[in-house]
Amino acid sequence: MDFHKKLMTTLLLVAAVGLTSTVPAAAEQFSPYVDASGNVNFPEGFRTSMVHLGSWYVPQGDASGFHDVYTERESVEAYRRTGKFPDGATLVKELRASQSGSFTTGQGVSYATSGLKQWFVMIKDSKQRFPGNPLWGEGWGWALFKPDAPRKNVVSNFQQDCLGCHVPAKDRDWVYTQAYPTLGAD
Repeated sequence: MDFHKKLMTTLLLVAAVGLTSTVPAAAEQFSPYVDASGNVNFPEGFRTSMVHLGSWYVPQGDASGFHDVYTERESVEAYRRTGKFPDGATLVKELRASQSGSFTTGQGVSYATSGLKQWFVMIKDSKQRFPGNPLWGEGWGWALFKPDAPRKNVVSNFQQDCLGCHVPAKDRDWVYTQAYPTLGAD
């Protein structure tokens, strides 16, 4: 087969694959973690593919432990330029159990363990792509995943399940950015 026939065959295959895609191009460009219906998927491998923004330590209660927060490098760069998260930015907050002990660095030192509690995921959506979807609102998509079923979003309504904890951060686009030193200039 000559070069032109190979090229034409390749172009036809690429076009055919593009036509059979089940996810619209606009959704793919928006976020790899959101399907065309607005379902938020767990961002597999986020610990090694995303940037650590910062951590919270909660000493007591149901949310006790370490809260480590991650986002894409591109989202950090955009935030540093504009002071806002760009559309499609993904925030992942991983909650881990903690223990304390005495070390050479001090007494009662707390550290994260391998005990996963849950993951919160927010995806920025300033264009309101999913009107009427109870997982989307206030400029974000909202999700909560548990370790026993990490592919199932247990949020049924972001206003009831998520927003209450974020009210104090409303003026910061619902995000507690004061704990994320990575968002500031180096």
